[in-house]
Amino acid sequence: MQSHPPAAPGRLTLAEYIHGIRSGNTPVLSRAITLMESQRPTDQALAEALVEALLPFSGHAFRLAITGVPGVGKSTFIEALGQHVTNVAGKKIAVLTIDPSSQRTHGSILGDKTRMDTLTRNPRAFIRPSASGEALNGVAHGTREAMVLCEAAGYEVIVIETVGIGQLEAGVRSMVDFFILLLLAGAGDELQGIKKGILEMADALVLTKADGDNLSRIRQAKTDLLHALHLFPLPDSGWKVPVLTTSALTGEGIADVWQQAEHYRAHTQRSGFFDLQREHQAEAWFAEAVQRLIYEQINRSANLKQQQEQMNALVKSKKLSAPSAARQLMKNVYPHDRE
Repeated sequence: MQSHPPAAPGRLTLAEYIHGIRSGNTPVLSRAITLMESQRPTDQALAEALVEALLPFSGHAFRLAITGVPGVGKSTFIEALGQHVTNVAGKKIAVLTIDPSSQRTHGSILGDKTRMDTLTRNPRAFIRPSASGEALNGVAHGTREAMVLCEAAGYEVIVIETVGIGQLEAGVRSMVDFFILLLLAGAGDELQGIKKGILEMADALVLTKADGDNLSRIRQAKTDLLHALHLFPLPDSGWKVPVLTTSALTGEGIADVWQQAEHYRAHTQRSGFFDLQREHQAEAWFAEAVQRLIYEQINRSANLKQQQEQMNALVKSKKLSAPSAARQLMKNVYPHDRE
């Protein structure tokens, strides 16, 4: 009989976490996600057992990512979309919002929940803010695991709001089924700067704040984007990326975004691309887990940590290249491996 790790003081047992999540208890779900983010070895063991137990109940939700530069209105857009998904489409939605952590203090404001006040009070919605920490792909440590928990809790739509840091957000593409890029009209050089990095990854381009005096700039920006899309080859999904306009304040265009997402899901399920993409998501999850374990192994060992610092000093003094230093460190991590 397989034994499960005991719960640390202040933590629920594995059975209590499972029962709470499966019954839709949102406080338990929140506590479980906190468990996923913990760096304590006992918490990590319990979190791993929890994900393993709930994995058979996951995978049914539609996974979306929403990204864009700061100021584009991600939180306002997500709140409007969430209200449509719950009140019109009749689905339960979980929103995992990622706040950028300070590289100096490692703190995070975690203000997204306060910016989605209406959706926060919606009984069919769950909003969980997390700090990005040291993650370089625009999402937080444990985001994939949090998605599994939310799906096991019965949420049919999972939305990840990323930090909006540019090309480093490519990592989120490997987590979701549908990738929405929010854009500002008249962004000029900022818009040009993100085209090569993210534009080709998007499944829908959405121009926000299409109201008032901004309408003429919106129309011009839409024309420019449609021309730009002609320069890109058709994606592997065979999906023609739409350019949509929305106003989260008036609600205009929000239904169109959801309709396009649903059309994409149906299109890719018919072609088999949807299942193939899910397989790629699982492969990326495994690759990230391996990298994380190697990183943790180095940091847990005083000897390896010292060697890492020595290699770092050699790289900074230009006595050794970064790839060579990394390879040498890995030889010390796994001394019995032969090339």
